Amino acid sequence: MIPHPDTKAISVNCATITVSDTRTRETDKSGQLIQQLLINAGHQILTYAIVKDEPQDIRDWLTKLDTNLELEVIIFNGGTGIAPRDTTYDVINSCLDKNIPGFGEIFRYLSYQEIGSRAIASRAVAGVKNRQLIFSLPGSSNAVKLAVNQLILPELNHLVKQIRGQ
Repeated sequence: MIPHPDTKAISVNCATITVSDTRTRETDKSGQLIQQLLINAGHQILTYAIVKDEPQDIRDWLTKLDTNLELEVIIFNGGTGIAPRDTTYDVINSCLDKNIPGFGEIFRYLSYQEIGSRAIASRAVAGVKNRQLIFSLPGSSNAVKLAVNQLILPELNHLVKQIRGQ
């Protein structure tokens, strides 16, 4: 199903943050994939970082990114499962002013079609903090590709325009 088309495509300023205790810039396939998909769709990457899966480190990055008035979208990947070290969801969800529950619901539905019942363990989430749209995705490249291609890119212009009040 195709949503109503936006009247005019816009270029959105984005940040991608990989949450991982082990990945480096060379091994961060999911972070690189997010950036490439966004760039291919005409968006800009203003910030890219790899952050340890420590609640305070994630919070510090959210605070740092909040000061960039040009930044409109932040996409985190990694740390959305239920393992003891998976803290991304907990930090991000606690910082959101508005949650977009449909994102996580549809992401898990689409994931279920690909990976079956293991999709229940995903805590992918999206929402708004101040004037920024925030997505938190699992760290697997397949999950990133699914979320960005099927959910984020088709709605990114519309969601950003809503936040801008357009």
